[in-house]
Amino acid sequence: MTDANTDAMTDAVAELIAILDLERLEVDLFRGQNPKTGWRRVFGGQVVAQALVAATRTVPDDRPAHSLHAYFLLPGDPRTPIVYEVERIRDGRSFTTRRVKAIQHGRAIFATTVSYQVVEEGLTHQPAMPAVAGPEGLLDGKALAAAGCTGMPEAIAAYFGRERPIALRPVDLNRYLPAGAGGRAPDPIFNVWLRAASALPDDPALHRAVLAYASDMTLLDVSLIPHARSVFDPAIQAASLDHALWFHRPVRIDDWLLYAQDSPVAGGARGFARGQIFDRAGNLVASVAQEGLIRPIRD
Repeated sequence: MTDANTDAMTDAVAELIAILDLERLEVDLFRGQNPKTGWRRVFGGQVVAQALVAATRTVPDDRPAHSLHAYFLLPGDPRTPIVYEVERIRDGRSFTTRRVKAIQHGRAIFATTVSYQVVEEGLTHQPAMPAVAGPEGLLDGKALAAAGCTGMPEAIAAYFGRERPIALRPVDLNRYLPAGAGGRAPDPIFNVWLRAASALPDDPALHRAVLAYASDMTLLDVSLIPHARSVFDPAIQAASLDHALWFHRPVRIDDWLLYAQDSPVAGGARGFARGQIFDRAGNLVASVAQEGLIRPIRD
């Protein structure tokens, strides 16, 4: 296992950059392609990231995105390109607002509002980063998949072992062990280190888009921890319903980031989860909130 982020771009990262390079159809109309993954529906983080790219291309470079609020309306069809329609809501002296609608087969599958702000100085404070093991020495995806001795279910091992543009290193694997095999953390808390699987170009907007892509990974699953279930459980129907993301500081996602996640409440077949994303220096670079469907499937 190596911890170095090699300069050679992996195929998965190159594919992610390609799908984030949207085709401009008209002044405020863009088209995004889907990766050839074989998935039955489009990954929610992909739609969030592509919508952010579409909105950003209509905003001056001097004002980066600071927040995004989105709803997933319908499952995306991975066989069909997605059209992104940008509406220019406001262009102010300090803030710019855009609304984006993602369309497939003549229907909206996703909608988001993105806010941008000129860079300003101001008061600052933040929570401390959780005291957890660093990414060095933790098992990466391929090592997790190969470590059959962990007792991890095959579907979960395959998820972490799949070649992907985002490398994942969970801090604690007990969450994925069968009940009674090493114990299961009762609290809905999960910490995972993540980063792009290889170095990215020096484009701040691209790093924010890739972070938006990664922010939908593993988050909904946290709300199932107290119930000894996971989104990989065939008896659970799981899907993201909405997603909110705040960018607090400039970020490079090709260096390790800690995604500290928790779920304070679940009910009504929905789970609510939050995430704080810290860089290696302990700076809080982004916050995430999401509600998702966690519906038990009954006979």
